[in-house]
This record gives sequence, C-alpha cells and structure tokens, in this order.
Amino acid sequence: MPVQTLEELARIDSDWVWQTDAAQNFTYLSPEVERFLGRTAGALTGTSRMTIAANGGDGSFWEPYFTALDRRQAFTGFIYPYAHPDGHVRWFRISGEPVVAPDGTFCGYRGTGTDISSEGQARSALADALAELRTSHASLVEQNKRFEAALSNMTQGLCLFDEAARLVVYNQRYCEIFGLAPEALRIGMSQREICAMLVAAGCYRGGTTVDVLCEGTRQALLDPDPKPIQRELADGRILAVCYRTIEDGGWVSTFEDITERRRNEARIAHMARHDALTDLPNRTALREHGLSMLGKPRRAGETTRLAILCLDLDRFKAVNDTHGHGAGDALLRAVSERLCARVRTGDLVARLGGDEFAVLHRVADAAGALALAERMIELVSTPYDLDGYTVEIGMSVGIAIADEAADDIDRLLKNADTALYHAKGKGRGTACLFEAAMDETAEVRRAIERDLADALKHGMFEVHYQPLVNLDSNRVTGLEALVRWRHPQRGLIPPATFIPVAEETGLIVALGEWVLNRACRDAVAWPGGISVAVNVSAVQLRHRTFAQTVLLALAASGLRSDRLELEITESVLLDDTEANLETLHLLRRTGIRISMDDFGTGYSSLTYLRRFPFDKIKIDRSFVQDAGKATEAGAIIRALVSLGTSLGITTLVEGIETEEQLAAVRAEGCQEMQGFLFSRPRTADEIAAMLTAARDEAAAA
Repeated sequence: MPVQTLEELARIDSDWVWQTDAAQNFTYLSPEVERFLGRTAGALTGTSRMTIAANGGDGSFWEPYFTALDRRQAFTGFIYPYAHPDGHVRWFRISGEPVVAPDGTFCGYRGTGTDISSEGQARSALADALAELRTSHASLVEQNKRFEAALSNMTQGLCLFDEAARLVVYNQRYCEIFGLAPEALRIGMSQREICAMLVAAGCYRGGTTVDVLCEGTRQALLDPDPKPIQRELADGRILAVCYRTIEDGGWVSTFEDITERRRNEARIAHMARHDALTDLPNRTALREHGLSMLGKPRRAGETTRLAILCLDLDRFKAVNDTHGHGAGDALLRAVSERLCARVRTGDLVARLGGDEFAVLHRVADAAGALALAERMIELVSTPYDLDGYTVEIGMSVGIAIADEAADDIDRLLKNADTALYHAKGKGRGTACLFEAAMDETAEVRRAIERDLADALKHGMFEVHYQPLVNLDSNRVTGLEALVRWRHPQRGLIPPATFIPVAEETGLIVALGEWVLNRACRDAVAWPGGISVAVNVSAVQLRHRTFAQTVLLALAASGLRSDRLELEITESVLLDDTEANLETLHLLRRTGIRISMDDFGTGYSSLTYLRRFPFDKIKIDRSFVQDAGKATEAGAIIRALVSLGTSLGITTLVEGIETEEQLAAVRAEGCQEMQGFLFSRPRTADEIAAMLTAARDEAAAA
C-alpha cells in the first residue's frame, strides 16, 4: 500500500479510511464510516480496534489480524463479520500498513475498509469461502501457536532473513543471548542495522565492526557445507553461529551459547594432563613438555642441556598413616608448592603419582643438576606445619641428562628412574646421577623380578640358619632363619639381591609366609630350648593377614609360641607406626618374642624402645668392626648393653668374626653373639647334625 497521506488513501477504491496509534486506538476515521458502521467517526475516535472486533461474534476471524499486528506486518484483503447496530451482520474487507517515523519508531497503522455485504450473487459464494477460510484460519492459528511455542522454547537464538536481508522472524532467546530488549528489534530491519545495534551495544570485542560481521555472514552462506562459526563476545562468552540458506531466498541464522561446553572441554583437557590433588602436570604433560624442550632449537652460544630429576619422598607413608590422609594430601600440596618455587620460568614440576615427583630443568653440566637436587632435598626436608602438627620428611633424587643426540624423553625418564632406584639404595636424602653401568644393574633387577614368581612357584628357595650363641655358656640358644634362592643359572643368590625386589613387587608376602612355615617346621625337631628367629619386612607386617599367618604357622607345625622370635628393623616401625605396633603387641601377648634388628643405626631407635617392650635388641655389626681397637666403638657398645640391661632386654651383637671382637664384646657385658667366628649360615640338615653332635657331647660330659 505505497501511499503517503490520508488524502491519497481516500482516493483508493474504498468506503472509508482509518488510522490507529501504536496502542491500536483509532486516531482518524473518514466521515463515510457512519454509513457502514452505524456509528459516527467522532464516537469511534479514541476507542480501541477491539470495539469493532468484540462485536463481531466470532473472535477466530481476528486471530490472523492480531498476529499481523503483533509482528507489525502489512495485511491486505482481511475479511471479517461485523454486527451492525440495526441488527444485521455485515461483512467488511480491510487492508492496512504500519506507520513508521523517520527514526524508525513504530507509530501505529493506517488503512481502508470496504463493505462487501451487498455484492449480490457473490454473497453465497462468500459464505462458502468464509467457511473454508474459517477452517483455514483455525489451522493456521494452530500452526502459528506451535511455531511460536517452538521458537519460544528453543535453546538457540534464531533469526530468519528474506532475500533482501530483512528480518522476518526472530525469537526471545536471540534477544536474551545479546542482552537486547524484545522491542529493540522489529520485523523488516536489515541485517546491517541489527549488526550495527550489536556493535554499538558492545556485544563484540573492540575490533569487531559491522562490516566484519556482515562479511562473515556472506562468506558462511557461500560455503556449500556450512559449519558452525565460533564468535567470542566481549563478556567472554562463546557462540556457535550457523547460517543456512532457504529455498525462496534468504537464510536462517542460529546462535548457541557454548561457553559452558567449552569450559567443560577445557576442564577435561586440563584434568587429562594435570594431577587432581596438586594441579601439577602429570606424566602425560611431562612427556609432552619434555619432547618440546628437547626439540626446541638452542640459541646461539647456548650450552645448557635438559635434565630430568625424578623425586621420591622419604617417610611420607608414616605421616600419611599417623596423621590421616587429609594431612598426607596437605603435605603433598605443600611439597609441590616448594618445588615450584625453586624452579625457573620454562622449567616444569610434575607429579607422577603417589609421593613421586619429577622436574624438567636446563643445566650447564652434571654439577648443576646435582646442585639443584641438593637444594631441593634441603628445601623439602625442612619441617612442615600441618594443622598444628610438625612433620619431617626427606627426599631421594635420580637425575638423567640429555646428551647431544638425545631425542627420546622416554629413555631419559627411564634413566632418571633407574638413578632414583640407586639413590634410594644408598639411603635417604641422597641424589644420584645416571651412569651407563646402572643399566646393567637395572637389567639384572628386571631379570630377578621376572624369575622371582617362577622361583616361588617351583620351590627354588631354601632356608639356611645361623646360630645365636649365649656368651656365658657358649651354647646355641637360637637360630636365625635366612632365606636363599638357588637359581638354576646364577647359582645361590643372597637375600640382599632379591629381597628388595620381592618387597617392591609384593611377592615378599608369599615368600615370607613360606619361610615362616618352613622355619617353624624345622625348629620343631630341634632340642626344646632352642628358638628360631625369622626376619619380618615392613610389607609383610603391613599386610592385614600377617598376625593370622604367624599363628597358623605355629599351629600347623606344633611349635610353641615362646620358641618363635620375630626380628624387625626400625624401618618397619617408621613405615606404619601405630598399626604395626598394635600387630606386634597382639603377637607378643601370645608368647612370641620380638627383637629389634640393626639396633643403633636409626635415629628413632631409642624412641621405639619406649613405645614397645622388645625382648631383644641386636646391636648392628658396624659397632663391632673396630671394637677391639677403637675406644669409641667400645663405649657405644657399653652404653647400648647398659641400656638393654636397665630395661630388662637381652642384648646380642652381630657380625663377630675375630677372637679380638669376641673378647671386646664379652668384656662389655653382652649376653649373646652371632657371627662367622662361631658359624656361617648352614642348611637345615647341617644344623640338625650340629645340634645332635652338641647334644651328644653334652651328654658324654
């Protein structure tokens, strides 16, 4: 309806002219309206269009009309019934278009009305057409309702544009995504106008212009295989925008807020490469970063090389079990913070699992790597305050340094781990640099690990016994059970070679149970006063069925409990103090005797004498090597013997190999001895023969 004034509108073939404001109240009606509506123009001016709609009887006719008004669309040839004041129903046809001010403000509608009630023969046809139209209207109304419901419930924002890039349809979600008021958009706006509105509102980042947005749309519509385009808003949200053309020209755009999805994906990607407790990079991230550092070209004149430090905490389990897992977790976080504070920018600290960490660091030489390791050991060994508890731990470090041709991060990690194994073997708080010879040792260890389970399965182990001798009577009072592995290729393997491997693999539990049962069965045949001493590792004692295993071994063999002695080292108590002490107390109440092996070598030995009533302490062989020559060694033995006597504990000295050493420890008041001077470890048959000979000799005397 391309007219500009009401006068021009009046010249159109119609019966009356009308105009409303934005609220749909009549602001003008031509005088002719009285002849058709039965009411004067003055009476209708200022009233709502609902004045006419309400007296039409059937409101369904008006639904398409109001739908057009809601969307501010033009309409043509709309037919509806009107109840005239004279009592007759008349039929009118109206057309109208929206009135828009130059600034784009919606001002209302204007249009024409025509009375079609007296068109003669067409009236009957019109009635049929109206009936069909009514049905069609009802169907259209239902479809419109469904369409509106679908638009309103979409999680995506939607805009439909015609071939002239004019807005045809949009939904509320689109307004919500961009923070627009619903009335900010109007049907018929161009895409450029909408883009200008979004840029002016600051929805996009500063560099985004109207031309950029429009060009992006054009390029997306040219793509034969349309894919979502990601756009980042000024507030950090991310939208996935999809453009699809429609058959009659134009296109539909959908906007989905994928911010939370992207955050979740980033979170999952972060979790895949980071430790959940400390948020440090994990082994996967360490490997990726290491490959990057190895492949990174050096700057001119740079001589540094990549070093990998594998770190393992000492005495962590004791803290974790004594103070609880919460304290253990807090300790691991504190350690990670200290390590991160020590490295340089570009280096990496990672947690490999449990109490194991790793550091990637560039160094000039091996001395630099060892110096860093020593600083880290010192840093980690400084006491920690955990909710009022002061705890101390240590750390062992293995180091591997890349050579000129190194391009294999996995090999470096393996070498550093091998060096760590050697560092732990030397004692706590040490650092060890990888050497090629360690590979041979590691290979031997791996071979032992492979063969160990098979050896246990096929009975390749033996128990040898070394006598424990009373120094007053020079008689054997007990025998220590010592396991040996008779390997088909390597011959007799000493326990120092395979016991650490058995402990690390967990096979020590089954092996220890076998040794205990074998020793109890052998001891039953010995003279009644002779006991058997069996070494117990921390791994065995930590096992939940250990006490039951010991009692079953006694029951199966028939050996009295007071003839069994369990030897433990300080490391057993350090590993799990409270739980292990409770198990030892339980076994001691049954009559089993408990002794502390290698006494005097640990810093907490005296502490444990106060916490557990040991039956015997075995003074370590290191104190008797110079017992006959050095006065300091004699003084230490004298002090330890005096301590044992005051506490009612038997004292035994290990490693007696010379008459001079024997005389020295006898002079200090030791009660028992053990060593090669009297006897090396012997097989069960040899021990049986020795005890028989001793018994016969005693009987003859």
